[in-house]
Amino acid sequence: MKSLKLMLLGASLLLCAGCGAQAQKGSESTSAENSKENAVIETIMSRRSIRKYKPQAVNRDTMQVILDCGINAPNGQNKQSWEIRVVDNPEFINGITEVYKKENPNAASDPDFKNMFRNASTVVFIANDPSYDLSQIDCGLLGENMILSAWSMGIGSCCLGGPTRFMTSTPAAAEYLKKLDIPDGYQLLYCIAFGYPDETPAARPRNAAKIKFID
Repeated sequence: MKSLKLMLLGASLLLCAGCGAQAQKGSESTSAENSKENAVIETIMSRRSIRKYKPQAVNRDTMQVILDCGINAPNGQNKQSWEIRVVDNPEFINGITEVYKKENPNAASDPDFKNMFRNASTVVFIANDPSYDLSQIDCGLLGENMILSAWSMGIGSCCLGGPTRFMTSTPAAAEYLKKLDIPDGYQLLYCIAFGYPDETPAARPRNAAKIKFID
């Protein structure tokens, strides 16, 4: 009788273990299916760099949400080694564009050219602290948070390096660089154009072969 009870107990344990394994497998399958419907994953996979914008500006309340998402990005030792300047003033954007056109006469040959920030109505300038060796990484994470949060609200964006290089290397642009009021010791790193998309670009291929799992 005792041996029969032990056999029944052993069978019960095996059955429970099997049920547990099936439940875990089912959970993993459900998790994989849910990931396809996950809003964050959908935002990341659908995001595109936008280079054509509608004329209306992004309102400041919406931009504030985007900026708050940006400064909540992970950053080394919570140094927050960035400075952020938001420009939605047409006088600033058009003024620096005129300087750019004088230095680059062919820039305005495109009939669709309106400003040097891909015609965006709002530009966020990001400066970093070069005394911290990981500051550029932190500023990249900051920008990505802003880009993804913007896209989730129907606002396009494009990271731009050319305009900031122009502003930091062209004496004629010094007035506009000064207006950004970047603190001493910081350097203007890049900028991001924001606006409502006026195009629907297709995704460009990504090279998955650059990803490797190391055993």
